[in-house]
Formats: sequence, structure tokens, C-alpha cells
Amino acid sequence: MKAIQVVAFGRAAEVVKLNEVPELGSPGPDEVVVAVEATPINNTDLLVIAGRYGYLPPLPGTLGIEGVGRVIARGSQVKNLKEGDRTLIPVMTPTWAERVKFATSWQRPLPEHADANQLSMVGVNPATAYLMLTDYVKIPRDGWVIQNGANSATARAVIAIAKSLGLRTVNVVRREEVVAELKSLGADVVLVDGPDLAKRVGKETGGAPIQLGLDVVGGSSTLNLMNCLAQKGVLVVYSGVSGQPFSGSVQRAIFGEVSLRGFWLGHWRKTAKDDVTAAMYDYLVPMVASGAISAPVDATYGLERFPEAIAQAATFKGKVILTPGKA
Repeated sequence: MKAIQVVAFGRAAEVVKLNEVPELGSPGPDEVVVAVEATPINNTDLLVIAGRYGYLPPLPGTLGIEGVGRVIARGSQVKNLKEGDRTLIPVMTPTWAERVKFATSWQRPLPEHADANQLSMVGVNPATAYLMLTDYVKIPRDGWVIQNGANSATARAVIAIAKSLGLRTVNVVRREEVVAELKSLGADVVLVDGPDLAKRVGKETGGAPIQLGLDVVGGSSTLNLMNCLAQKGVLVVYSGVSGQPFSGSVQRAIFGEVSLRGFWLGHWRKTAKDDVTAAMYDYLVPMVASGAISAPVDATYGLERFPEAIAQAATFKGKVILTPGKA
């Protein structure tokens, strides 16, 4: 069986290999073997390759953290899936391989009409968006949430999920060119980042209190978001794509009682109960199947073309999907 593995941490061109790995064997009583159809290249994967992520696999380690595939074998006790069903692969299962094996719990058969590439991305970004919107602050209907990096895949999911929950979004971007596109996706307010962001946000929202901010950028953008939050607001930091240490406001933290929280899906999944996980994906999968949640796909590649795929993903022009069953 072929799998894309990292054999050391460093430059992708030097440390990522397509290797022959042992076959998975027959599934145990509660397991399925799944042929991987589609698995995205996430920023997480690039950070793992570079050795800069919060979790690093033992070497050599198969890469990938999410995906979708079809059941090709199931154990005697598996009742929720049958052979031929398309299903989500549990997050943090190494998916850059021809096949995976895992114990089933919350998995369901996925809609056949849905796009496999979009389904392959349900596991991480939409889940992150959903949990940040629902786990930190109880926002009233028609209440506001603000986020930066609003053109990212997770932020696009935030826009769609917030709308489905009856919430309104302020979306902060770094380029004027993406404003119209985000508004066409349902973003209520889209603004270009800057030190006067709080003043412009107040004008657009009529001074409505904003209790939740979502930060994917870091650097000075964190401070700009912090300045937009209401008394006792919560700023959730879930990445730092700028590569810069974030800056904050002592005044807002002390006198505004604004708090900062970090979010990582890896921590959440360690304690999440199966029924909670199932309910979340039952909410998200139909949104993906209908196209309400969608991430632009830049290109797809078979496993053998992994060097091109990784190089293309590093340009961040759109999602790159690996398709192990195709050339």
C-alpha cells in the first residue's frame, strides 16, 4: 500500500516521500477499512512537515488529518456502515494513503450526491467554525461576531454557520479585492483591516456590542479585533497565519475585561463524546452537501504527484486535494 510520509522535519521537497507501507489487514470487530477518495492538504500538514506544529508524528509518519472514503471491509459488530458507503474519516487519522482503518463510533453514510472534495474538508475547518461559534459565548439571535482572515476556508464556514444560527458577521480582510466575493457568500459586513478598525466597525453595526472575536491572523490584527469587542468579550485565537506574535491591549484586558482563549480541534476531540460529535457533523454535512459551506478547490492530484500538490498548496491560492484512487 502506498502512503505519503514525512521521514524528517524540514523542507517538503527533501523530507516527504511516497513509500510502500504494510497492508492494514482485516478489520477488527468494530473497525472498517476505507479506501480514501479525497483528502485535503491543510496548513496543519505544512506545519507538521516543517516540524512547527503542536503535534508531530513518530518518524516516518503518514501525513494527512482528514478525508473521505468508501468502506471496503467492515467488522462483524459494525452496524452503522456497510461496504460501499462513503463516510468521513476521523480527524487526526493519517489520510494521505490509499486506505485507512479505524474503529467506528459516530460515523454515518454520507449523501451520494455531495461533492467528495468538499466532503473531505468537513472534518476540520467547518467543525472549528461551528465550535468557536457555539462553545465560548452565547450570542443572541441577530447578535454579532467579528473575525479576521475572512477569506480563509474556516472563515467562510463561519459566515455560513453564523447565518444558519441567526447571527451576523463582521469580516475583516487584508485585500479589497475579496470584499465583493465575501458579501456574495452572505457576509454582513466586510472591512479591510487597519488601526482604525473599531471606529469603522462601530459605524457599520450601529455600535452594537460584539461579544465574540475569532483570530486566525495574529500580529497587530489581534489588537485590532480586541479593540472591537464589547465589555467581557471573548477573543478566540485559532491560528497565526501572519507568522507574527500577536499584540493586545492591556486597557481592554483590564478595564474592558476582554479575555483571550486558544482553540485547537485536537484538544476538543480528546474529550468529545460520540453523540456530541455525531450531532455536530449531522448539522454540518447537509450544509456542505447543499453548497452552503464550500471552500474553493484550486487543484486535485493523485498520490504520485505529491511534490506538485504540496508546492501548489503552499501558494494558498485555494484548497489542494489529494485523490489516492486517481492519477
